[in-house]
Amino acid sequence: MNILLELFVVTFRVLWAFVLAAAKWLVRPKEKSVAGQVCLITGAGSGLGRLFALEFARRRALLVLWDINTQSNEETAGMVRHIYREMAEAAAAAAPRVAGDGEKDALPHCNLQVYTYTCDVGKRENVYSTAERVRKEVGEVSVLVNNAGVVSGHHLLECPDELIERTMMVNCHAHFWTTKAFLPKMLEMNHGHIVTVASSLGLFSTAGVEDYCASKFGAVGFHESLSHELKAAEKDGIKTTLVCPYLVDTGMFRGCRIRKEIEPFLPPLKPEYCVKQAMRAILTDQPMICTPRLMYMVTFMKSILPFEAVVCMYRFLGADKCMYPFIAQRKQATNNNEAKNGI
Repeated sequence: MNILLELFVVTFRVLWAFVLAAAKWLVRPKEKSVAGQVCLITGAGSGLGRLFALEFARRRALLVLWDINTQSNEETAGMVRHIYREMAEAAAAAAPRVAGDGEKDALPHCNLQVYTYTCDVGKRENVYSTAERVRKEVGEVSVLVNNAGVVSGHHLLECPDELIERTMMVNCHAHFWTTKAFLPKMLEMNHGHIVTVASSLGLFSTAGVEDYCASKFGAVGFHESLSHELKAAEKDGIKTTLVCPYLVDTGMFRGCRIRKEIEPFLPPLKPEYCVKQAMRAILTDQPMICTPRLMYMVTFMKSILPFEAVVCMYRFLGADKCMYPFIAQRKQATNNNEAKNGI
């Protein structure tokens, strides 16, 4: 094709992409069904992972929960089973009213199950062996939610090397292992969805959390490259969604503070709100979701402004040292534990 003609076609497609994106803002796309599909969530024992599990359960997905903490993972599974029972009771109560209309429920509620596995996603062989168990005991995974995450809470020069490695393994490398474990079948079927729960700190950074920022930047880079690879392979049946929330009030970064005059306008996100926004993006095959929307603008400005201008803005917002109170609290807690244990 003549390069000028091809340039015209590309320009038209780019403009058309803008039109479609604008249309989705005006008309909310229909959410797809995940009923009966196997959904695997890492870090399901608490925080966002637990909330993701509950949301997928309400949509009748068959859940596989991974967490390093067996007890908390089982607690999440108990909550999921409670939702399943409520749906089964509601379906049973509604059955007499719909018995004569000839319609059948797409998926009997009694078929819904939740499976729990204790897995350290930071250890490659543990991921692969647990994934093999899932395939044998449950079946092939259709929706993979890479959610597990950790934070060391130390300044770079005070952070033990093993904690830096741990952060990178769990927050970034684990995405490689889980995706390699479950993507082959998705490619074979040309069906699936991979969700990367990253962070706004994977798009722009701040002081004091170098290891965390690096791991989240890595997760974002991995996700974007994977998305391009699936497009290049013309596997349009496999969707990807990148989730980049602002600070979420899960306790992970307890003590983190921006400038007090600005804080009322940019408070920590409620976990429930964050997950509901992410679920809407996942179920409408949205490639990326930043919460709140202001994060899109911050990312754009960081890309075009001189570095000194970015530093100036950080200082005005109090974002340059926002992690320092959190790190101080973690250090104090560590010292208290050591004193308590007589170390």
